[in-house]
Amino acid sequence: MRIYDRKTKKYEEIVQYGQGALKFLYGNVFGRILLRIAVSPAASRLYGYINSRPSSRKKIPGFIESNKIRVEDFEDREYRSFNDFFTRKLRKGSRIIDADESRLISPADSKLLIYNITEDLRINVKGREYSLDEISGGLNNPEEYSGGKCLVYRLCMDDYHRYCFIDDGTVTQTKVIKGKLHTVSSLSKEYKIYKENHRVVSVLSTKHFGEVIHIEVGALLVGKIVNRNVQDFSKGEEKGFFEPGGSTIIQLFKKDAVQIDDDIVQQSLDNTETKVLYGEGVGSVC
Repeated sequence: MRIYDRKTKKYEEIVQYGQGALKFLYGNVFGRILLRIAVSPAASRLYGYINSRPSSRKKIPGFIESNKIRVEDFEDREYRSFNDFFTRKLRKGSRIIDADESRLISPADSKLLIYNITEDLRINVKGREYSLDEISGGLNNPEEYSGGKCLVYRLCMDDYHRYCFIDDGTVTQTKVIKGKLHTVSSLSKEYKIYKENHRVVSVLSTKHFGEVIHIEVGALLVGKIVNRNVQDFSKGEEKGFFEPGGSTIIQLFKKDAVQIDDDIVQQSLDNTETKVLYGEGVGSVC
């Protein structure tokens, strides 16, 4: 899998975490039988329980090495479990929040793709077509997003799994959509994962970008999306975190609300994800 690093202006080849197991589950007749169990919330809860045990700490050194995690970016402390390490917090100053009020920031360390919302409220995400209602679980006035933008931030196992608010504003609505927990990698392309997976949908009234739909999507072994109970928020303020596994944040913007940076747009046209960091500027107010 190829991603674009906008800082070096070079491409990187990355390997999907657990690629062999995922190929078996999604590409093998016997694997698909086990897949029904693997994508269930019960399997995620069991995985979460195992990784919350003190004995799971032994996984941390190998995880750091295999994923080339920059430990200097994070808190220097003793971790109680693998889950505790996975939901670690940043060391102060290791991520810079773009303070320019006109700039849209990335909510997380992730790989970003941009899609257009068509006039008839359809979005083609990674080769699968979705209606706006399918992704969001239903909106009061979906027609307001006609001609808008859909931003898909994919978090891998090696990414920092806490995420932030993209602007000053207020949470006006939140709903939880129960569902399965398919992987968000390309191996699950036969499934409409952004319709079928467990999601938390927040409607944000933002100062500079108007109403924005912010969606956290659970993924394989990520059954727990933990959001802070806040109504009013500031740009860069932590919104919540995912527990172990890869996952996704989707954001929907109305027409002419935001202009995404040219380099990200160009890479998205080639279906190449762009590597972005928590708080990094990715677009501007139109």
